[in-house]
Amino acid sequence: MIETLVVDDDYRVARVHATAVDRIDGFTCIGVAHTAAEARQLIAERRPQFMLLDLYLPDEDGLSLLRSLHSSDGPAPDVLVITAAKDLETVRSVIRAGAVYYLVKPFGFAQLHDQLEAYRRLHDQMQSATHVTQTTIDELYRALRTAPPARATARSLPPTMRSVLERVRDSDRPMSAADVAAQLGISRPTAQRYLSELERRRAVELVLEYGSPGRPGHLYRSRRPD
Repeated sequence: MIETLVVDDDYRVARVHATAVDRIDGFTCIGVAHTAAEARQLIAERRPQFMLLDLYLPDEDGLSLLRSLHSSDGPAPDVLVITAAKDLETVRSVIRAGAVYYLVKPFGFAQLHDQLEAYRRLHDQMQSATHVTQTTIDELYRALRTAPPARATARSLPPTMRSVLERVRDSDRPMSAADVAAQLGISRPTAQRYLSELERRRAVELVLEYGSPGRPGHLYRSRRPD
């Protein structure tokens, strides 16, 4: 498992990202920090291998935190920067500071999933490599840039899964598994299984809804163009 730390000053967003990390094979969220100071403490205590880092933190700029991690003597996690900043200078600074990638808010679960999958491929290759050649280096860089799997089309799906996809696509609002089950006359667990598979195939996207305390509700909508 790739132990991951989520750093974001927005408590709700941090919780959404932590939930998303735990849903991706090969990853587990080992902590959430809302300030740079909390992040430094958790890094020292838990030694995460990977970190999702927002640049806007209340006590220190996230870019400063990133730079200090890579200039320290101790082990530092690889970092995926997640931020609303879109200016070119910030992007350049993040790349120079050593982040493995840069995602601009807002983004869907599928985008985060694709990038973490790419990082996992990179991580696995680095773990298995016994020596380095130019070919090895090229493959490591390529791992982060590999195209995601092709999105499923309705024609390629089994009949019931196709019906589930059509219900989601025809809806003017995100749908839950219970909504789909009621409309198609199937069980909720069956609807959830098909929705999860459609999300994996990039045909629909997950929307986490926070309306009450506890775990967020899982809703699905037609996937937007990349």
